[in-house]
Amino acid sequence: MKYLFFVLAALAVCSCGNSPEGISGGVSNPVIENILERKSVRNYIPGKMINSDTLEMILRAGMAAPSGMNRQPWNFIVVTGEENISRLADSLTNLKMLRNASAAIVVAGNPDLSQLWSLDCSAAAQNILLAAESYGLGAVWTAGYPYQDRMAAIKSALGIPDPWLPLCLIPVGYPAGDNEPKDKWNPDRIHYLLW
Repeated sequence: MKYLFFVLAALAVCSCGNSPEGISGGVSNPVIENILERKSVRNYIPGKMINSDTLEMILRAGMAAPSGMNRQPWNFIVVTGEENISRLADSLTNLKMLRNASAAIVVAGNPDLSQLWSLDCSAAAQNILLAAESYGLGAVWTAGYPYQDRMAAIKSALGIPDPWLPLCLIPVGYPAGDNEPKDKWNPDRIHYLLW
């Protein structure tokens, strides 16, 4: 976790001169800035691979997520290599953006370990997305759960055994084109003390 913080701090220092206001409003906290700068990236530079140390740190961030009663009802399936990514994309017709990704990470949960598996795995997936952003990578959450056809396709393509369920598949890669975060701040959705 300390390593991720230092990476985020370095990223903030490097990016402060680029966009002093931007979506983050000139925030000087590197963690908050990373959260506010996260975006869904669906276009990647083909053939540019992510090194294994970076992938491991992204997965460590995923596993650092909170989980109810610390049950950690997750497993992660990582697919790398152009041929493997292409084969996976061929088997998942709704994930064309996967074709140029450098890696795909499936977050799978076990409902036998926790009734809250989808919530716990969602926290892990969010950490993965934020860690990817901190490395200057692009990523996007693509749903498996609760769609039976999508879950079946992912399970079949990757040999995921029962009772494990794929919550999501996250393509990760080096962003192609302009990708800007959305300003989702809406003070009208905040209530203090009472609704």
